[in-house]
Amino acid sequence: QVRLAESGGDSVQAGGSLRLSCRASGHTSRSYCMAWFRQAPGKEREGVATIDIDGAPNYADSVKGRFTISKDNERSILFLQMNSLQPDDTAMYYCVAAHSWVCNGKDYDAMDYRGQGTLVTVNS
Repeated sequence: QVRLAESGGDSVQAGGSLRLSCRASGHTSRSYCMAWFRQAPGKEREGVATIDIDGAPNYADSVKGRFTISKDNERSILFLQMNSLQPDDTAMYYCVAAHSWVCNGKDYDAMDYRGQGTLVTVNS
């Protein structure tokens, strides 16, 4: 069993930056891909970024060039650096993981583990 705990959500002005963290604990010895999903009020949950077991990142078109996903394997922490934030980025952000080489960034329910979320609010 792997437990995921997100942190770093906050309220910022448009154009600002935030870095989200997700600490994995428990049976982290097995390899897994990881990803960030988000859900804005009244909208469907969407994949933001994924990172494969070998560290290869993929991004949703809406965040390309602004967000960067990375991971620290030694400390079992996943990061999401978010720059040039816009009001449309306002959402609850969820960290997920799956025992798979590649995470499907379009299928939240297919993930093996999910965090409780951290709230990001971007004010105009």
